[in-house]
Amino acid sequence: MLSSAMMRTTRGSSPRSPRRKESFMNRFSGLIVGLVVIAAAACAPSVNVEQERATLLAADRDWSQTTKEPEKFVSYFADGAAIHAPGMPVVTGTEAIRKTYTEMSKAPGFALSWTPTRADVSGNIGYTVGTYQMTMGGTTEQGKYVTVWKKEGDAWKVAEDIFNADATPKPPAGTHTMLAPGEVTWGGTPPGLPEGARAAVISGDPGKPEPYVLRAQLPANYRIAPHWHPTMENITVLSGTVALGMGDKFDESAMKDVPVGGFASLPAEMHHFFMSKSAATIQVHGMGPFAITYVNPADDPRTKKTN
Repeated sequence: MLSSAMMRTTRGSSPRSPRRKESFMNRFSGLIVGLVVIAAAACAPSVNVEQERATLLAADRDWSQTTKEPEKFVSYFADGAAIHAPGMPVVTGTEAIRKTYTEMSKAPGFALSWTPTRADVSGNIGYTVGTYQMTMGGTTEQGKYVTVWKKEGDAWKVAEDIFNADATPKPPAGTHTMLAPGEVTWGGTPPGLPEGARAAVISGDPGKPEPYVLRAQLPANYRIAPHWHPTMENITVLSGTVALGMGDKFDESAMKDVPVGGFASLPAEMHHFFMSKSAATIQVHGMGPFAITYVNPADDPRTKKTN
């Protein structure tokens, strides 16, 4: 009986022995991992959260002093940063941000200021919140913002900038426009275009963020090198024939004629080139501010004048 009992005890305990050993090893491994984590945390440099918050607020305030210097303004952005402006596509990357902000800052009466009111930090990520005011083309907008920052080395850099207005800004009061042909006032060549053209503003102000209509009288074979505009351009041919081509190089064989009565609409930032096949008058309308950027800066008449 005793022998049988011992055999039963041995048989009953033998299968459980590996499980107990495995359970012990799991607990032992877990203990080791826990000790490693605790040791790593103990060795990591401690972060003074209040000090980092103050540093981040100071960085945001310093950034707010660069609005009149586009290069300094853009230097606060991290690679791959993005601006999320209401009613616009997301602007991603420092080059796109530089281009957009530089064009915007050229608008008449442009001014931008903001005041950070709060900051918080968790590790190498932080954010600031505050209020802003922006004036452009006679219209002032007030709103709030949230900026997400990330720490690169010892410096805080902007990763995401998000803002929206407190209310839709009211456009300047408009007036109706009715002009007889003899009442159109023609001036010289607009800035940024090759010499030889005459222009007249029919309605609005092309330098402001508002609807505008202008006309241009062009001699035959008047050419504009590849360029683009930050807003949509709409062209109606009132007399003569013009031609348009798309791309970064002037290629007359790739151009399409637009005769009198014809129309062309070019999306914002589309690279294109232009020539008049004969003496022509065109009408251009769109939403300002009107600006022109040449694909090759050497083609810019404004650059040639300063050299």
